[in-house]
Amino acid sequence: MNNNDKKYKSVKIPGQISFFEEKENQLKKFLQSVTSVSSEDEVFAEIEIDGGTNSNQAFSIPQAQVVNPVVDENRKIFNEMRQIARDIQIPFKFNSHFYDKQTRINNSKVFYKQAVFMKDYEDNYNGYVEFLNYFPYYQQMSYAQLRTYFTWRTDVRKGNVTNVSLSYAFVYIYELIHNIGVVDSQEGLDKLMFFWRAFKRFNSSIDKYVIKWIKDYHIYYDLPKPFKEFVCENNLQAYYAKVFMYETDMNDNFDLFCNISKYDIRKSVFFTDDTKGQLRDCFCTVIHKIRIIFNRAGIIFDDLIFYPTNKMSVWTPFKDALFYSAIKIPDKKVVFSDKEIYICSKNNWSFSSTLAMNSGRQLIGYIMKQTESELRKVTKFRHKLSADINAVDREFIKKLESVGLSLKNIIHEAVNEYYKEATKVVVSVDETSLHKIRLEADNTQEKLVVPDTEPMIYFESSTVEASPVISQTVFADASAAIEDDWTSLFNILGETEVNALKLILQGDTNLKHFADANGVMLEVLADSINEKAIDTIGDNILELDDYLTIYEEYITKIKEMV
Repeated sequence: MNNNDKKYKSVKIPGQISFFEEKENQLKKFLQSVTSVSSEDEVFAEIEIDGGTNSNQAFSIPQAQVVNPVVDENRKIFNEMRQIARDIQIPFKFNSHFYDKQTRINNSKVFYKQAVFMKDYEDNYNGYVEFLNYFPYYQQMSYAQLRTYFTWRTDVRKGNVTNVSLSYAFVYIYELIHNIGVVDSQEGLDKLMFFWRAFKRFNSSIDKYVIKWIKDYHIYYDLPKPFKEFVCENNLQAYYAKVFMYETDMNDNFDLFCNISKYDIRKSVFFTDDTKGQLRDCFCTVIHKIRIIFNRAGIIFDDLIFYPTNKMSVWTPFKDALFYSAIKIPDKKVVFSDKEIYICSKNNWSFSSTLAMNSGRQLIGYIMKQTESELRKVTKFRHKLSADINAVDREFIKKLESVGLSLKNIIHEAVNEYYKEATKVVVSVDETSLHKIRLEADNTQEKLVVPDTEPMIYFESSTVEASPVISQTVFADASAAIEDDWTSLFNILGETEVNALKLILQGDTNLKHFADANGVMLEVLADSINEKAIDTIGDNILELDDYLTIYEEYITKIKEMV
């Protein structure tokens, strides 16, 4: 190798310390002399390093300047609360979502532990920050959102319920179903009912969840009153149809059957504030008569509506809520009826229940619609209504005919019996008053009698025959009135709605593609058509089950209309 190709390398002079090494050593000594502080105290030290180039120059070591910040007690408490989530050993699951079952179980445990820690915390924050999240809990909230929530909760606990983001409301409900901030389960139920009634004025979307969780609350916790008694005291019978369905109390059945019926009479133009009491009583009379007649024929009416499940199924308390079962439930059995039983064994829940059959829903729908039809006739309502018996299971109709029964005739007789009884004029006579009236009449008669002492004088006069005044009400021809109703319906239907009816008449019952193409949900389209039909002809014309169909009795009219 040529010596000219060699590269020069620096060689360190023995015993000589470079400027940078000297500064580094001085800095290490300084850092060792500085007392370490915890990050929680949030203190800081300012360091000045002399930038002189003279290696002989003395290196001045700066003095640490400690800054004492204002301590935020709220933030300190929130940090302690968040630490609970870190302390709980939950395995990390990549790409986990709120709808993942294990993720919800983990989050519910974190929520419960944090809720217990924060159960007595109060705040008076002046700001407000929105919060929207699925299955919300504290760990998802920012500092400002936590202060917003706990300030609002402080007011709620004092009885002042105000409108907030729905997620805040659910967090508070989650606390109550865990019995957070209450003395016992009864107080928890009372507070849950109070909050539901107060907050539903702002957002009624909590109804469908709270209604389910109130029932779960009675199953999960031991309460002094039976569930049925609680429901009756709070007028909640309409929400818990299956619990009362097997009872014979006529006062309960109307709203309960409406919940499972294919035809909801409560949406009819005939159902008004003036007639709803009459419809309710009449329907209950019909059901009562059907039960009696069917029983005589060996037919159990309830078995036509429901069928029992064959095995016990797993039951999860407070499903669709962020709920952690923290307490050990003793083995027990909760019986709502002979058709609905819940069993807890070794802290695992199972239940046996019944399900409404589609044929049962059709049967109740026909009974309800035919009852309304008969009642419209006897009350001379301006619009007629017809119910299609073909909607009822054909085998069941044959069974009735084999024992000499007609469902249509039973309903007809029951409605007429009810109406006759309901409109019967009862005259009560007070014997004392009647005697007094007789005495007064006799006294008046005596005063009117004139002694026959003067000759009777007769005057001959011409009599003028007066033409009687006849009060006549002119009724329009009934068929013309009906035609006018269908014309009115056609005039208020939109182009999309008319085209939908045309497609159904052509046999295209799956109109989802048509609805999507017109930018409207199929359910909304069907409801819009039915609402306009009720306003004009007094009845629904479409049924939406698995697909859209026109009621058979209106097919001809709709063909003529469109």
